[in-house]
Amino acid sequence: MPNTEKISAVAEITEHFTRSSAAVITEYRGLSVKQVTQLRRALGRDTTYAVVKNTLTKRAAANAGVAIDDSLLVGPTAIAFVSGDPVEAAKGLRDFARANPLLVIKGGILDGKTLSAAEIGRIADLESREVLLAKLAGALKALPTRAAGLFQAPLAQMARLAKALEDKQSAEAGAAQPAEATAVAAEPVEAPAEAESSDAPAVTAEATEAAETADEPSADTETPAEPAE
Repeated sequence: MPNTEKISAVAEITEHFTRSSAAVITEYRGLSVKQVTQLRRALGRDTTYAVVKNTLTKRAAANAGVAIDDSLLVGPTAIAFVSGDPVEAAKGLRDFARANPLLVIKGGILDGKTLSAAEIGRIADLESREVLLAKLAGALKALPTRAAGLFQAPLAQMARLAKALEDKQSAEAGAAQPAEATAVAAEPVEAPAEAESSDAPAVTAEATEAAETADEPSADTETPAEPAE
């Protein structure tokens, strides 16, 4: 039966897995106690670097519902349990491994997903949470400045914008009027029917009457007397 010490160790590792957002599994073979202490300080308060036993770690991972490949738990093992920014922890481990090649990063777990050593290296190349927050703060700080500059624009500039809008609307209205005039001119104009039917016959009747009157002999004209016999 497992003794009390092992039960306590499994419970402690299980709690680390449960409370951590990420875990990086390493092999520390050849590192001195001083170097391990330096690594813990470099990782900061949000990361716990613990030397563990492989068999107890397997039990603890099973209790926490974390799947770990057995190939990662071979040889002297130490796990960095990350409760803070995984990017910062990955950067710290990578930088320390470059200066101390005896530290080997095997793989890890992030939000329940298994990561390879190469994937942890890519995470280390990302910008940290502090850097992203600083960029976000800078962007938000710039917004009021830009808004103030817009509100403080000269009135002449605003007047020019209004004039340009007015000219554009006038041009659009002028372009529409010729089209309407063309449509009106295209419609045929019909002559009044009365002008064609009444005026011409009236003139012809008057002319005929005047001609007939001129042909008749006048009543005042005397007939020449016949010559006497």
